[in-house]
Amino acid sequence: MAHFTQTEKEISDFNNSRWNVVYTKSRWEKKVDKLLKMQNINSFCPTIKTKHRWVDRIKTVELPLFKSYLFVKANPKDLLKVRQTMGVVNFVHHCGKPASINNTEIERIKTLVESYDNVEAVGLPRIRVGDTIKIQDGVLLDWQGEVLKIQGKSVVMLMKELNCALVINTDETTLSFV
Repeated sequence: MAHFTQTEKEISDFNNSRWNVVYTKSRWEKKVDKLLKMQNINSFCPTIKTKHRWVDRIKTVELPLFKSYLFVKANPKDLLKVRQTMGVVNFVHHCGKPASINNTEIERIKTLVESYDNVEAVGLPRIRVGDTIKIQDGVLLDWQGEVLKIQGKSVVMLMKELNCALVINTDETTLSFV
């Protein structure tokens, strides 16, 4: 029986190409992101700008795209530091393994947040499974997902990896059914 072991280089290459998903205390996403960066740990908390109305004023505020989640790219030694950071609850696990997202998806999220004004993450419990679509044009080219609703320029697309959906504004002509 042959035993296969990963070399340190393979482990390093895997960790360098993957982002771990971190679950934080409620409303601690941006604080944890700042604390991790102060420790020289590569973290990403996607934020969106939205207008918030108070009784006496309207102000533009930055809110996290994914409530209670952020992404961390760290070597195995720094993962313990991440867990010990104030506000971090734990790493997200899926099927008994740490959930991870590859660099390509992180870059797509960055581009999405920079390119669209009306992006919102919606939890899956509110979404019913619908048609499967593929986006034919723009920043989200070749993204496939299940759709809850297409109404005018508003499309709800499921992201199964993060157990949520994105609501984006796009032209219906850029969508095709798979």
